[in-house]
Amino acid sequence: MEITVRPALEPDLPALLALHRELNPDDAPLDAESAAAVWRCIAAQRGRTVLVAEARGVVVGTADCLVMPNLTRGGRGILFVENVVVAAAGRRRGVGRCLLEAVVRLGDEAGCYKVQLLAADDAYVHTFYAACGFEPLAQGFRRYLAPGA
Repeated sequence: MEITVRPALEPDLPALLALHRELNPDDAPLDAESAAAVWRCIAAQRGRTVLVAEARGVVVGTADCLVMPNLTRGGRGILFVENVVVAAAGRRRGVGRCLLEAVVRLGDEAGCYKVQLLAADDAYVHTFYAACGFEPLAQGFRRYLAPGA
């Protein structure tokens, strides 16, 4: 299966929303108007790239990337990765690996000193990321905020 990775465009929004429903099936879906407004904010954000992976012209995966400027490491930025998801039908076919290779290239081209992501507490996911060259070097912390806070 030939896989192409490219930056997402607004017409990809329905496919992105479908992938995000697979990632977070308990989330309430965004209505079309809200989703379009969020997309416009994402598209306008400097250093932000949402990647999509396509197979046979169908979007089968995505990764959301943000380059954060940095005052350490000689001013080299950090590329943060979120919302990595491959459609169930596209898993174990190289889609995720192609996405992560594109993520690393994006960070390299932006002059970043590292690519960082958090992973679900899932041995399969950890094994996958390790196979793609990522190392579990730190413990992450997060604090969820209430809606509207």
